[in-house]
Amino acid sequence: MHLVRRVKLIAKWIVVAFFASTILSVVALRFIPVFFSPLMFIRYYQQMEEGRELKLSHHWIPLECMPSAMPVAVIASEDAHFLSHHGFDFDAIQSAAEHNRKHPEKTKRGASTISQQTAKNVFLWPGRSWLRKGLEVYFTSLIELFWSKQRIMEVYLNTIEMGDGIYGIEAVAREHFGVPSRVLSREQCALIAVTLPNPRRYSSLHPSTYIRKRQKTILNEMNNVEAFPQE
Repeated sequence: MHLVRRVKLIAKWIVVAFFASTILSVVALRFIPVFFSPLMFIRYYQQMEEGRELKLSHHWIPLECMPSAMPVAVIASEDAHFLSHHGFDFDAIQSAAEHNRKHPEKTKRGASTISQQTAKNVFLWPGRSWLRKGLEVYFTSLIELFWSKQRIMEVYLNTIEMGDGIYGIEAVAREHFGVPSRVLSREQCALIAVTLPNPRRYSSLHPSTYIRKRQKTILNEMNNVEAFPQE
């Protein structure tokens, strides 16, 4: 019995430590810039393993220094209900599930919101295990609770993978367009946004015919998205 009580006590403190550390991390990152993410280190290690040129291009900038069209473009492309949902778009989840059930032979359609992608990029690792998905739900709920929508968008646009070894809007603007992100045009913002579902396959530097077609679609949809509100 003494051993059982000891195990229960250890388990209790592990649970307390997990919740305390994760909540404190989320609260701290509400104010501290995210200079590195797990994905950046994972991709860097993959480059080393594959013997490729090592590259990690990332430049943190505040939301107010980004082009106003960039949040509008990613909302139009990635998450139309970002400003109104609380981390999860259940209509999109249901639609994706029905599509994947009816068309199992086609590429699976996802329904991750910008909040979910931000939680995954900052706190977790790529993968499809139930453990990772469960943690993604947990961290998404935390950032929706402790962060504003503006902070979620700021972190998302600074940490999202935008090319091979390229992370964030400022890095991709410099690498692919040779300019600081603040001068990106509406068309360039739309072009970047449409590559985000798979930035290692789709390129804003050398856009394919498909990407150009998607760019035009997103530009039209951006007309239906209101300007992103200031905090």
